[in-house]
Amino acid sequence: MYGFFFYLISAVVIGATAIAITRRNLVHAVVYLIVSYFGTAMLFYLFGAPLLAALEIIIYAGAIMVLFLFVIMMIEIDAPEEVMFSLGQWLPAAVFGLIYVVAAIAMIVETPGTEISLSMLVASPRQFALYVFEHHWFLIEVISILLMVALIGALHLGKAKNRDADGHR
Repeated sequence: MYGFFFYLISAVVIGATAIAITRRNLVHAVVYLIVSYFGTAMLFYLFGAPLLAALEIIIYAGAIMVLFLFVIMMIEIDAPEEVMFSLGQWLPAAVFGLIYVVAAIAMIVETPGTEISLSMLVASPRQFALYVFEHHWFLIEVISILLMVALIGALHLGKAKNRDADGHR
């Protein structure tokens, strides 16, 4: 049964990611990336890593995608010409959403031991955070600087595109 869910969710993740990289509208691309991140979180949960699944949703689908949306809004992209969405835009999102809901419900219902409490061998989020920040603090600082540089670069590229030859808006 796990094999079926693995292949189903993997196909949805690959499909959503492929659609995300082919969209011209950046907001639609971000929405499909969120679908892809939720699928990745479901795969983590399927393989018995609920903490990783929660972190995937909180960090990537939450924080990183909000950052992407803010950057998209700050670079002042022209408004799309079409106001109403066509069936071709709604259909993939509805299909992926339905597959996720059905797969998530089935995984939770079919997972043996979901009613069993976690053992003491599983590290708590506090223990995990203490370990990461004590042993890998330098890597976390490097990643935070990298994200800041990427944000500044995106802002610079977005602002340079909207200036004329004299440097004025």
